[in-house]
Amino acid sequence: AYEELPFQQRLTRVYQDSGKVHAQYFDFSLPQGSVQPDTPFWAGPAVFRTLVNEDLLDAVESFVGPEIYSNPVQHVRLKPPERLTPMNPDTGLSQLGATAWHQDNGVVLPEADDGDILTVWFSLTDASIEHGCLQVFPESHRRGLLHHCRRPTGLTVAESFLPTVNPVALPMKPGDVLFLTQLTCHSSLSNVTDEVRWSFDLRYQPIGKPTGRPAFPGFVARSRQHPDSEMRDPAEWERLWRDTRDRMA
Repeated sequence: AYEELPFQQRLTRVYQDSGKVHAQYFDFSLPQGSVQPDTPFWAGPAVFRTLVNEDLLDAVESFVGPEIYSNPVQHVRLKPPERLTPMNPDTGLSQLGATAWHQDNGVVLPEADDGDILTVWFSLTDASIEHGCLQVFPESHRRGLLHHCRRPTGLTVAESFLPTVNPVALPMKPGDVLFLTQLTCHSSLSNVTDEVRWSFDLRYQPIGKPTGRPAFPGFVARSRQHPDSEMRDPAEWERLWRDTRDRMA
């Protein structure tokens, strides 16, 4: 449908006309529950090449060391203009609006509390304040894991536990990369433009540490000690995810 339209406009029109967002078709991960044999996901070779990009891994190495594991908690985010996004009939809220305050440590199992997981966030399009860029509470990682509650918009830090300092918005351009600890309290703003904000969030950690989502497949992205253990075949990576879907369905 709407083949004559550019991708961003086509995506928005499909969302509007169907009354649903279809993020799972673009994501390179699976839902945590209700997985079916035909649950869609996209684990194409271009995504894999991004995960093992040497320049990116060089930067990651400066944070987690030379033995790098690709954590399977990873997503592509397609954030349409909020005013054009279908509403959730149960909550009355936009299905893809501003993201509530949270820590990435708060959405994985307790096994990962000491996992030294690094979040790598970058946008393929402009991520200005108007596009709904990320914002953070400076030095919030020093407070440890905060209490999270389940809300209609997902897991979020309870308001009474939020830091009292002013948050800082982080507008970014394509090619910019943001690195966050697993305890950095962050959220995103609403997209008030006419364009889609398209971003990736990836996670890496030292080899041998729990991922916090053991049902999903990670892999060795870099190992200075055992380079033969590195995964370099995108088809093998895709096969891991297909096998995981079959097992969970």
